[in-house]
Amino acid sequence: MDFLKPETVLNLQNIREVLVRMEDTILFNLIERAKFPQQKTIYISGGIDIPGFDGSFVEWLLREEEIVHAKARRYESPDEIPYFPDDLPDPVLPRISYPPILHPHPNKLNMNDKIKYFYIHDIVPKICPKGEQKENFGSTSLCDISCLRSLSRRIHFGRFVAEAKFKSEPERMTELINNKDVPGLEGAITNSAVEQQILERLKKKALGYGTDPSQPNQSLQKVDADAVVEMYKNWVIPLTKDIEVAYLLHRLDEE
Repeated sequence: MDFLKPETVLNLQNIREVLVRMEDTILFNLIERAKFPQQKTIYISGGIDIPGFDGSFVEWLLREEEIVHAKARRYESPDEIPYFPDDLPDPVLPRISYPPILHPHPNKLNMNDKIKYFYIHDIVPKICPKGEQKENFGSTSLCDISCLRSLSRRIHFGRFVAEAKFKSEPERMTELINNKDVPGLEGAITNSAVEQQILERLKKKALGYGTDPSQPNQSLQKVDADAVVEMYKNWVIPLTKDIEVAYLLHRLDEE
């Protein structure tokens, strides 16, 4: 997807293809994370003493990585939403002048705190065994960061979905927005059949990617497929809808 060409970004078919590929990224990241135990210490504020930082080890490492990536202008890209937006330096590389694709939003639509919460408190306990391996705190945290980034990008892509849907049905969307009709907007952006297809496809992928075809015992899964499907059903799809509705409610605001 070329963010210098808005027509490619707001093409619903292109968006669907990107979202399908994101499923693969998220799945492989979860498979990598599932190799390690839960490691609760790395999620506790002060669980590992870090001078000058009050959060958890994962938060510290995530923040430090974002600082480095910001210098390489990662967060200049319209599809990247940082977890620590207030701590980022200016990029070292020259800025890219992206054409306007999304309507400016007063609240910036950053759902990363919710994503981090459900990932740590709901997903990790379901896909990882209990226990800790202190020698793997660093490796585990790097897997966490990959999971958090891929989930964030997938959920925040709802902004582009919302803009594409607005442009495809401007009269209907305008009426719903002017009436502040949240249930109407939710209904307009929901396609239950497509959501079911997503969950079924995800289950097949999780079973396929999480199984070693050379092993006779196909019941051994690298990641709990049902937990992955539940994650999409209970968190990823609902939060994406929240993003879409929040975006649309301000779509007609003056810039």
